[in-house]
Amino acid sequence: MRLLPRNDIFFELFTQSAAIQVAASGKLRELFAANPDQRNPIAETIKTLERQADEITHELVNRVDRSFVTPLDREDIHLLGSRLDDIIDRIDGLARRSMMFHLGEAPEGVIAMAAVVERSGLQLQEAVRVLPDGKTRVVLAACLEVKRLEEEGDALYHHWMGRLFESATDPLHVVKWKEIYDTLEKTLDEQDDVANVLESIAIKHG
Repeated sequence: MRLLPRNDIFFELFTQSAAIQVAASGKLRELFAANPDQRNPIAETIKTLERQADEITHELVNRVDRSFVTPLDREDIHLLGSRLDDIIDRIDGLARRSMMFHLGEAPEGVIAMAAVVERSGLQLQEAVRVLPDGKTRVVLAACLEVKRLEEEGDALYHHWMGRLFESATDPLHVVKWKEIYDTLEKTLDEQDDVANVLESIAIKHG
């Protein structure tokens, strides 16, 4: 049973944005796993996805402004749309840093954290997909898994940051990869923020 009033364009745009953050996170994992000389086209693909996400967010804002009745509170539409866009912006920032820093082979921990970002993105996509259908339990279960993955990412962050400082002899190497680890952790935090917004919406309308 659908519990939310339908204006399908909003949910379609949310679904598109959620799909883009999954695609971008998959490309991010691919980028860090790739040989350094093969990363540029992957980074360009991520930039293209980021531009597409910006267009969706812009369309969301325009639709809210033009709609007399919306399926969710206007502030919730703005918040969910902007938070999803934040994730994609952060992923694009990681890709740009990888090129700007001329990074070498990625540490195992970076690839592991990027994989957690992708898995978390898939959970957010599932929550967004079922949001208009009143499947509160499914939404909340997906959001709970995002929170668990954020904790998994935190554990990876602390372990591999410790390894970075213990093993590196080049201070510049440490600075570059510390920035990547920090930004990956922030990406997971922003995915957790989206989960919080989705939980609030699901409970409010459940």
